[in-house]
Amino acid sequence: MTGTLYLCATPIGNLGDITQRVLDTLREADVIAAEDTRNSLHLLNHFDIHTPMTSYHEYNKYDKAETLIGKLQEGQNIALITDAGTPGISDPGEVLVRRCLEEQIPVTSLPGPAACITALTLSGLPTRRFCFEAFLPADKKERRQILEELKRETRTIILYEAPHHLVKTLKDLHEALGERKITICRELTKRFETILPTTLEAALEMYGSEEPRGEYVLVLAGADREALEAEQRQQYEELTIPEHVAQYEAGGMDHKAALKQVALDRGIPKREVYDAVHKN
Repeated sequence: MTGTLYLCATPIGNLGDITQRVLDTLREADVIAAEDTRNSLHLLNHFDIHTPMTSYHEYNKYDKAETLIGKLQEGQNIALITDAGTPGISDPGEVLVRRCLEEQIPVTSLPGPAACITALTLSGLPTRRFCFEAFLPADKKERRQILEELKRETRTIILYEAPHHLVKTLKDLHEALGERKITICRELTKRFETILPTTLEAALEMYGSEEPRGEYVLVLAGADREALEAEQRQQYEELTIPEHVAQYEAGGMDHKAALKQVALDRGIPKREVYDAVHKN
C-alpha cells in the first residue's frame, strides 16, 4: 500500500484560519514536507505538533520530489505545507503533485486559505471570471510578453508582489495596460490588513511618497471587451477583404477557413468575402 500526499493549507496570517482537519493531518502524518522548516516550526509549535519535518522548496523541488515519492511508495503519509496558504499555488508543490499522479500515488487537498482568492473576494471587482498570474517574471523579455498578453485579458487579473518591487510593477502595468481600476490588498488577515480600491495612476502617486510595506496582492480590472472589439473592428476596416483573408492564410489557415473567419470578423456573408477575393 502506498501512502497519501496531503496538501495542507496553512494560514496566510491569522492562525485562527487553520482547519481542524489540517491540524489532525499534520499530527498524524509520518512526515511534514515544508517550504521553510524554520518558518513552519513556529506554526507547529503554536499548535503543539511534533511530527518530523523535511524541507521541500523551489531549489530542491525536483530531486527532493523523488525522495518523497520513495517515502510515499514505502507507505508513508506526507503532509505538504507552504510558508503560507495552499500548496501548489505559485509554489513548488505542483511538481510533487504531478509526480504523484504519474506514479499513481493518492493525493488529496485539504482546503483552506489562499491569498489570491481572499484578495479577489475583497476587491469589489468582478469575480465570475478571473485569471491568476502570481509574480510577474523578473526576466525583461518574458515580462514584456506576459504584459502584452494581459493587455487584452478581459478577466479580472490577480498578481502577487513584494514591497520592494511594488512601484516598478505598478509602473509596468500602467505603461502596458493603460489606466485601470485596481484593488491593492496588503497584509491579508493580519493586524494591519489594508484593502485599497483605487486606480493604477492614483496608486503610483500614493507610493511616490509612501514606502510600500508588507506583502501585496494586486487585483486588476480586465480590459473592456467592447473597447477591444471596437479596436479590432477598426483594424479590420484598415484592411481590404483580400488582405484580411491573406493575413489568416499567412498564419497557416487554409483558404476556406480563412474566408469563413473573415466573414465572422466583419459580420458579413461568406459569399461577400468570396466574391471580393475572387472577383478578378
